Amino acid sequence: MKNYIPTIGLEIHAQLSTESKMFCRCLNDPDEKRPNINICPICTGQPGTLPVVNKEAVYKILQVGEALEGKIADFTEFDRKHYFYPDIPKGYQISQYKHPLVEGGVLAGIKLTRIHLEEDTARSTHDKGGNTLIDFNRSGLPLMELVTEPEIKSGKEAAHVARELQLLLRYLNTGRANMEKGEMRVEANLSISGSKELGTKVEVKNLNSFKAVEKAIAYEIERHTEVLERGGKISQETRGWDEEKGVTVSQRQKEESHDYRYFPEPDIPPFRLSEFEEFSSSSIRSSLPELPWEKRERYEKSFGLDAEQTEMFVNTPKLSDFFEEVIEIIPSDVDNSAKRAANYILSDLLGLMKEDGLDTVSLSASRFAELMIMISEGKLSSRGGKDILLHMYKGEEGNVHDLAERYGLIQSSDDREIRTLAEEVMKENPDVVSDYRGGKDSSLQFLVGQGMKKSKGSANPQLLKDVIKDLIRG
Repeated sequence: MKNYIPTIGLEIHAQLSTESKMFCRCLNDPDEKRPNINICPICTGQPGTLPVVNKEAVYKILQVGEALEGKIADFTEFDRKHYFYPDIPKGYQISQYKHPLVEGGVLAGIKLTRIHLEEDTARSTHDKGGNTLIDFNRSGLPLMELVTEPEIKSGKEAAHVARELQLLLRYLNTGRANMEKGEMRVEANLSISGSKELGTKVEVKNLNSFKAVEKAIAYEIERHTEVLERGGKISQETRGWDEEKGVTVSQRQKEESHDYRYFPEPDIPPFRLSEFEEFSSSSIRSSLPELPWEKRERYEKSFGLDAEQTEMFVNTPKLSDFFEEVIEIIPSDVDNSAKRAANYILSDLLGLMKEDGLDTVSLSASRFAELMIMISEGKLSSRGGKDILLHMYKGEEGNVHDLAERYGLIQSSDDREIRTLAEEVMKENPDVVSDYRGGKDSSLQFLVGQGMKKSKGSANPQLLKDVIKDLIRG
């Protein structure tokens, strides 16, 4: 078998979160369940209507382009892209072809070709009687299309690129990009080749989950390989992904750009972005928040978090905001404050939130910081800290110190109390003491554990360990 090299490019569509649709004043509400509520003569393609460009949508595209280091256009225009399907009422879609808003850029290490703006289509559904029903609520929603260069080599890498775009869109508040709701849709253009020349390209459309992106591309690579190994030829076509069967299915022959008969939209004059001060590169750049990759670098360098912790915070801004509030409160001379806070937030607190199905933090950052400080000072054991966190989470009032006293969790460092506790544990476990004297080091940890259990977590574990060792050595 030849060593075939996959070449993959992505086209990713994402709906923009604007107040109104792309070319009319109809409400942009993707959650509207009633069909054909947010419609007007413009977005239903009635004769004699004139589209007006949504300025907010243009601004959001330019923010994405600036964040991805693309080249913002000076001159731009809209075009008519002709194709005939029930969900496109005019018989053409207003899109961009020769003069997109953004050219170039880089996303997750993959070069971009362009980012442009267009209108979404209506939504088609098929009833049991064989009828096709059209809901025009989605028709005319502002839609971003991002096209990558064909540099991707696997389904896993393609899914990573799509995830990074979804994350960016949410950070910029450009769009919600929920794939399960169709707010972000991925199409993959794929070929494989055993030589330097590219193979025949196949497009797989409307992949609506990251798992589908990964699996569909993997399936196509395997299918292409089998066809070529049999001496067959790959057809240039558009295919769809069948999630239940785990296969792609042929839909139609792949169109080329000339099939769409692009020409400039006569009802929207071309314009220059340089004529709008708010569209300048410097203005757009100054409006950007901290980007996901910038946040990753800061968390790893400034807080010393590992990659997994960092990724959880980057993907959950509400948790990371809470974490940073806590870190601001804890004095800078407290050792390991960031790592300790991250561990408690991402394991214990997040676990409690998941049990209740919550995605927002109900605790105050100041109380949580007080808890971290008491643990770092040795006033609370790790086990005691988890217990107090549970009481705080359930809404018990009082500061952390009061709660710790209420439940007898203040960690004791009193030498006499610790010595008495150690002697009791050793007396109750003579065989374990003998094992430790015989060289079994794990026996010491067992004795410490018994002491912590006996003290209900109130003993200082390190001090208890030291005292037990001293007593055994005589």
